[in-house]
Amino acid sequence: MPEKETLDAAKRDLAEGKSPSTAAGEFVREEIEHVREGKHGARSAKQAIAIGLSKARRAGIPLGAPNQKTTSAETRRKAAQDSRRGEEDPVTSEERSTKRGRTQLNATKKEPKTSVSRAALSKQAKSAARKRGQTVRRTRATRGV
Repeated sequence: MPEKETLDAAKRDLAEGKSPSTAAGEFVREEIEHVREGKHGARSAKQAIAIGLSKARRAGIPLGAPNQKTTSAETRRKAAQDSRRGEEDPVTSEERSTKRGRTQLNATKKEPKTSVSRAALSKQAKSAARKRGQTVRRTRATRGV
């Protein structure tokens, strides 16, 4: 599933003592690149981020559970399932048939690539920051986080 370089970068981040969310960022970056290359389809930046986090959980990155107040029960259940898969049997390579891959490639050609443009990612980041509240934004801006 994830590329070897992505797994290595994430493991390096964890070994350096960085947070699991920083390590998971490598998977999100990879997913955004895949959408831009046309290897994978995503209708929005938020969807591309969710796919990257799912890949990270399945690869064994110890991410926490999604927020109960803002996430649906179905999404939390899927995240728990991905985390269990990552603990028991981490996914480290592509596992699919040729026919499925060909079908997926044809489907992704129809998906937009603008969903992970710089403007779309900026818009998503700003809306996520707005939800966190002004106090959090102000403290993170001054600390450079």
